[in-house]
Amino acid sequence: MKLLRLGEVGKEKPCVTTGSGQNKDVSAYFTDWNYDFFTGDGLKKLSEIVIEKGDALPDAPADTRIGSCISRPGKIICVGLNYRDHAKEAKMDLPTEPVLFFKAPNTVVGPFDDVLIPRGSTKTDWEVELGVVIGKDARYLESPEEAANYIAGYCLCNDLSEREFQLERGGQWVKGKSCDTFNPIGPWLVTPDEIGDVNNLDLKLWKNGEIKQDSNTGQMAFDPLFLVHYISQFMTLEAGDLISTGTPAGVGLGFDPPQYLKEGDTVELEVTGLGRQRQVFRNA
Repeated sequence: MKLLRLGEVGKEKPCVTTGSGQNKDVSAYFTDWNYDFFTGDGLKKLSEIVIEKGDALPDAPADTRIGSCISRPGKIICVGLNYRDHAKEAKMDLPTEPVLFFKAPNTVVGPFDDVLIPRGSTKTDWEVELGVVIGKDARYLESPEEAANYIAGYCLCNDLSEREFQLERGGQWVKGKSCDTFNPIGPWLVTPDEIGDVNNLDLKLWKNGEIKQDSNTGQMAFDPLFLVHYISQFMTLEAGDLISTGTPAGVGLGFDPPQYLKEGDTVELEVTGLGRQRQVFRNA
């Protein structure tokens, strides 16, 4: 299934995209794609409703804003330096264990919303990523294989970063990762049965029409199942949490000289089976 949320900011309704590509409004059955939905066996109930009702479900209004594909997550865990090609461009060795950091949950916006360049920023950067949404609380999982039972689905993320804030202003990375609007996600949350091999998905990103990132999830050092299992050893992953699994080569910081975003720039990105995003950058 492909889950999405449609409507004005703060007024999004839960919807589902059918096999024919029609968006159907299921707000009569569910409040939102959130913790309560996932922990209440919502995906199974939604599947049953779609099978039973099908085209009889009300159409979602056309030309409606697409919001983030899940409501604000409890936490966002990001994985650093998780692509072999990105480590090579950064001239760094691959980590022996996943590098983890947090991104503030209120960074989440819709896939076509404007992104705000922070005040004082000269080094705002792009990062196309595969997102993993947790489907039920996970703690001390026994194996990566077990982790498959805890994944609700996958989504497309732009893990935006302000490199000066992140790397030159002291402390941890959070200052460069948690600026307002720095995490467009969606358009869809796609359930695993529709993805196929999650370790063979193409990721692409364009800046002003010029391709900058062009890679594949096969470049990951630590794949999604391993990451869910690994992170569960350190903290409880709660239903609706988001894991951003890292970005491949081609970020602005990796160019010589580096390339960064300025007002009026556009970024488009896509991951196989997860849809496409487009953002226009504005000064905050």
